[in-house]
Amino acid sequence: MKLETIEPHGLCAGVNAAIDKAMMLRDVWCLHALVHNEMVVSGLEDRGFRFVERIEDVPDGETVVFSAHGVPPSVREYAESHGMRVVDATCPFVARAHAAARAFAERGLPVVVLGDPDHVETRGIAGEIAAASPDGVALPLPPPGGRIGVVSQTSMNADDVARQVDELRKTYEVEFASGVCRATKDRQDAVRRFCSSGGEGRRAVLVLGSRTSANARRLAEVAAECGVGAFMAGTLGELESIDFSRIDTLGVTSGASTPESFFTEALDRLRSMA
Repeated sequence: MKLETIEPHGLCAGVNAAIDKAMMLRDVWCLHALVHNEMVVSGLEDRGFRFVERIEDVPDGETVVFSAHGVPPSVREYAESHGMRVVDATCPFVARAHAAARAFAERGLPVVVLGDPDHVETRGIAGEIAAASPDGVALPLPPPGGRIGVVSQTSMNADDVARQVDELRKTYEVEFASGVCRATKDRQDAVRRFCSSGGEGRRAVLVLGSRTSANARRLAEVAAECGVGAFMAGTLGELESIDFSRIDTLGVTSGASTPESFFTEALDRLRSMA
């Protein structure tokens, strides 16, 4: 089996910055997983990080880290009113999506958020819209022909977002202000280039990353959409359980929250397996 490293891959600037901020701290609280990768979270737990899903679970006056996925305004207000010291690790691209959604709502536009409604990032963006809307309630969609604002979760499939925006434009006047972040799109485009590069034999893509990572899952989805095999592995144990016996060329990439150390270790293991 031939191995090809797909470039670019791995940690994006936003995740790198979040980890750098966190590595300067010990014995603090973190609201949600800092990034969606169990190895990163485990390493921070070794530094005394305590992860919670609700800001109310952080004791008053403590230091709390906001994850790379951002938080709604209500969380910031709660932290301030309870004397917490905030270390904000929100990705700049996520912060831009927050600002775009808030600006739409402040203008009185109904806002559509393209993304997973259960994802921390999407909930944070929705919180911005509610906070900037009359009476704290997001405006309903207007009648056909009305104007709406559209933003997207930064880790969506870029092609899916483009299709959804085009579909919305069939019914509404659309202002689209913030989409998939550049790092996510670049990694998805790299997978598409690998899939379309041809060559003899059966090709497949292996995405190294956690299944809790939206951007890692999107890379696997892109590969599947291109008609090649798609595998995911977040640990060496998961990697070793995959049957690559029918694959001639394997393209290897990793999600934007996957440490490069794991990528290197996994490549070494693949070479020994091959």
